Amino acid sequence: MDTDTATDQGTDSGGRPAPRRAGRRFAGWCAGLLFAGVSVVVGCRLADSDGITPVPQLLAFLPWLLVPAGAGLLLTLLARWWTGAVWGVALLGLLAWFIEPYGRTGEPAGPPVAELRVLTSNVEFGQGTDELVAAVRRTEPDLVFVQECEYTCDATLRRELAASLPHRQAVEGGGSEGSVILSAFPLEPASAVPGTMGMPGAVADVRGHSVRLQLAHPMPPLPDQVGLWREELDALRDAAAEDGETPTVLAGDFNASQDHAAFRRILDTGLSDAARLAGADRTATWPARTAPTFGVQIDHVLVSDDFTAHRARFLDLADTDHRALVVDLTLHKAG
Repeated sequence: MDTDTATDQGTDSGGRPAPRRAGRRFAGWCAGLLFAGVSVVVGCRLADSDGITPVPQLLAFLPWLLVPAGAGLLLTLLARWWTGAVWGVALLGLLAWFIEPYGRTGEPAGPPVAELRVLTSNVEFGQGTDELVAAVRRTEPDLVFVQECEYTCDATLRRELAASLPHRQAVEGGGSEGSVILSAFPLEPASAVPGTMGMPGAVADVRGHSVRLQLAHPMPPLPDQVGLWREELDALRDAAAEDGETPTVLAGDFNASQDHAAFRRILDTGLSDAARLAGADRTATWPARTAPTFGVQIDHVLVSDDFTAHRARFLDLADTDHRALVVDLTLHKAG
């Protein structure tokens, strides 16, 4: 490293570098290691790739890479390593650029035809079902997307919410495999997206207007399952791209953020993140225990350009590791 050692270059009685010079060299090496790690992740983000483990896992927390990058920059100043300082400034600039919200923000051209409220919640193997029921009664959504709704959860929702949300489309299963869409509007079944966990689909009749509904719950990017995670996100992208004419709501636990290339490819089909449209982008939904201070937004409501979003709320529910998301939408007639 080209650290400046013009001063304090003397040696001690044993011929070793003076302590100050050795300290600067150590600081330079530490900065280089920090920058190298951050550069791998930022390089994949720049290349529009999710890379291999551990890059997908680190990409989820991309804004937090400002911490090691900033620490590295301070170390370069201590080391008087000016090339490293330029490296650090470049990394900080790229991170700041990528932290900006991704996707469209245009307004529909047609007049409004319907208002609807959407709630999505991962209830963690059904453990948060009772809290979800209470939240539904408080917020009164028109559409509810529930992930990890196993058999007991499914039975509870049938019993407790049938009056307000009588229509349903589900993939039944135990553990994390079960998922259900509940609706105040009549539903027609549609093909489920194939995946390890249930991802049902339906078409809702929203006051005379057809709206495609698709629940999302791909596998998480576990170290040995990144390929499967990417395949299931690509399947959701294909489903989103199938029909560009019908208004669409794609909601659930995507196990991905806007910093993942596989998730951005879903947005590139013409969908927008409703939380971003409502001014709440990057609000953490997982892990619930440390959100909103520390976490990542992996629970999303994505909408086609037929919708505007006015409000996004994040609900803390007991007994689940995800926060629920509620968004208020307006459906517009095609312009």
